[in-house]
Amino acid sequence: MIDRKSLFYKYFLICTAVILISFIALGAVLLLISSNYFNGAKQRQLEKSVTNAAAGLSGEMKANPASWSAHADIRIGEYARNSGADMLLAASDGSVLLTSTLSDENKELAGIKISAELLGKFTQDPVCVYTDFDGTLPSSVMVVGCNFTGNGPDYYMLAMPVADQDDHFTRDIMEIFILSAVIVLLISMVIIYLSTIKMTAPIKEMSLAAKKIGRGDFDIQLPEYAESEYNDLAAAFNEMAASLKSYDTMRNSFIANVSHELRTPMTSIGGFVDGLLDNTIPPEEQKHYLEIISSEVHRLTRLVRSMLNLAKIESGELKPNFTSFSVLDPIVDTLVTFEKRLEQKNIEVRGLDTDRRYNLWADEDLIHQVIYNLLENAIKFVDIGGYINFRFEEVGYLTVIYIRNSGEGLSQEELSLVFDRFYKTDKSRSEDATGVGLGLNIVKSIIKLHGGKIQVRSVQGDYTEFMFSLPNKNIE
Repeated sequence: MIDRKSLFYKYFLICTAVILISFIALGAVLLLISSNYFNGAKQRQLEKSVTNAAAGLSGEMKANPASWSAHADIRIGEYARNSGADMLLAASDGSVLLTSTLSDENKELAGIKISAELLGKFTQDPVCVYTDFDGTLPSSVMVVGCNFTGNGPDYYMLAMPVADQDDHFTRDIMEIFILSAVIVLLISMVIIYLSTIKMTAPIKEMSLAAKKIGRGDFDIQLPEYAESEYNDLAAAFNEMAASLKSYDTMRNSFIANVSHELRTPMTSIGGFVDGLLDNTIPPEEQKHYLEIISSEVHRLTRLVRSMLNLAKIESGELKPNFTSFSVLDPIVDTLVTFEKRLEQKNIEVRGLDTDRRYNLWADEDLIHQVIYNLLENAIKFVDIGGYINFRFEEVGYLTVIYIRNSGEGLSQEELSLVFDRFYKTDKSRSEDATGVGLGLNIVKSIIKLHGGKIQVRSVQGDYTEFMFSLPNKNIE
């Protein structure tokens, strides 16, 4: 059963209706043109017959004033047969003097008296009028007539068409047209039906593919189509499927990483707590293990806080509070926080002795978190006795900040992964048990939220440098 709400049904119905309406309009025009053509031809023929009949009778009246009527009915009958019409001769008072053998539709005209008003419309030249002879006939008919004189008084020769071969010819034309229209309509419906099936096939294919995606099957690739619109839609659909597959892979990886990051500290906490409860851990070592438990709890807290911050940024819930401030403010505050660690590794801080003021138009708290994460990362991997160098430049409405640290550096493979969630370099995994691998991902999200960009470059055995841009004024 065809769904009446489907595109197939509506398209098929519209095309069929358009063709049907076109045939009806064409038939009406054809009928009108053929009718006008045959009526015009009939009128011209009747005008010629009336003129010839009037001229013939006028000559007969003048030649034989006393006996013209003896042969007049024969003459009128001949003209009537030749023209395919009913003809009659009327006197000036409207009385019908002679008629041809009248057809069934005009037989009521025998013996009537024609009104003076109707006769007054006819002149010596043939005139065509439509009349029902004051109600004598059931409907108006074409009447071609003229007046003439013969042996003194005025006479009127009138002619009316009867159903003949012309009318049958018009009917035959319409019958042929209707039959042809029905055949063409049936053929068109078959063609439209097959074309519509072919046209809607890609939509059904895409619908099935969408259902598979809805069930979690993202390995979908729609083929190329001949129609550019379907081809563009298929390309967009394939791109969407690939993106969903990528997001699904990222989601699975995210869940796996979160599970791992949560399971490791929770396993440690659970084991140590059980050891404390069942006195497996001696009293003199309990403080040490309580410190480990506290460290793991702080690690879990940082993980949850980082995940919440990411969720707020990605959902659009976190809206920056834009203000203007110096880029040195969050840098100096963060360096004070890391003062002890800087001294422990004997790190030299360079590039902050600039006299020029570089401003930012951003959320100061969020940028403070960016600087904190980047500096924490730099201090973590800088070599002992190495340096952290800052450099600033303005490019239009953007301020570009460079943070470089000396040290081992990153490989090309690591450079493409440093901003991924939960990614840690091998060195980070071995040397840093407190990190959760979300710091640089949060940095990238915050900078993107401000309309900026961040990049990283590194030379192994020499340095690693992060470059990021932020607005320095309200461009709105």
